[in-house]
Amino acid sequence: MAWEGIEGHDEIVAGFVRAAARGRVAGAYLFLGDEGVGKSTFALRLARVLTCEAPGEGLTACGRCSSCIQAMAGSHPDIDVVAKPEERATIPLEAFIGTPEHRMREGLCWRILLRPAVGQRKVAIILDADAISEEGANCLLKTLEEPPDAAVLILVGTALERQLPTIRSRCKVVRFRPLSPEVIARVLDAEGLGDPATRSHAAAAAAGSLARARLLVDAEVAAFRRSLFSLLAKRPCRGVELGSEVTAMMEAAGKEAARRRPRFKLALELAIDFYRAGLRFAATGLEADDPTLASSVASWLRTGGTWEQANVHLQHTLEALEAVDRNAHLGMLIDAWTACLEQPRFGLTTT
Repeated sequence: MAWEGIEGHDEIVAGFVRAAARGRVAGAYLFLGDEGVGKSTFALRLARVLTCEAPGEGLTACGRCSSCIQAMAGSHPDIDVVAKPEERATIPLEAFIGTPEHRMREGLCWRILLRPAVGQRKVAIILDADAISEEGANCLLKTLEEPPDAAVLILVGTALERQLPTIRSRCKVVRFRPLSPEVIARVLDAEGLGDPATRSHAAAAAAGSLARARLLVDAEVAAFRRSLFSLLAKRPCRGVELGSEVTAMMEAAGKEAARRRPRFKLALELAIDFYRAGLRFAATGLEADDPTLASSVASWLRTGGTWEQANVHLQHTLEALEAVDRNAHLGMLIDAWTACLEQPRFGLTTT
């Protein structure tokens, strides 16, 4: 049975169960893994369990006490969640130490020092740990080095190399693996998303990310994926056509940047899959498991695509993905990215 409704991370659950049984839950954790594998959800469920007034066997929350009810409602006074605002490239300093007029009298570093209001423990979760600035990390140093006895800090990021050394050295690292297609398909089924064939295909193409799978069960997004691979397979790359296709898919999500950005990131991640599959096939002869991807890559190679070109295109696409996380203007970024694919000797010039 899934722990707290979360599947696919049984080893991590077992580690926390053992730590809790021995009274050795650490004061600071760094959760790392690809986007969409459940790190943030795990952190929130763990916070609910750690603040539960009557936890059950196997480190489970009772779901009935006032603490659990408040945690499920997102209003628990002892669970503090800090996230990067959509319009910012980094988490504001004020989120950690308060505004200039109230320095160290508000913000996470001040709130974590307060006594628990409901139970015996406080939990602070910092989402988007990749977006902690050096100044913000310096503000966290004291808290991470000597967290209060009744407090647990959980930072959620993607890769170790994206964390500042001062953060890495002061946290216990917990790595989340990509979810298996079987787990993803099971979750999609439980959520009532797509028919069996659609769920199976989305799970296989999701690269271990439940968030991506949820997008791929959408018929329009699935059709876009096929179209994108077809366009990437053409030589020379038709930048205008590719840009128009990506823009249309992105605009279908609405006018808000917060809704468009994930779709553009999906397009870039799919392009990364394409070029990595091209590199792997050129180097080893191994085809991608997904038939649509394998067919497109084979077509690209038959028309003269090389591993050198795949490598250059891959680097440009990775740069574009990083620029999305820095809140670059999406329209300009699409133009720059597609121009790079047309003229791979040039790099991005949006930053």
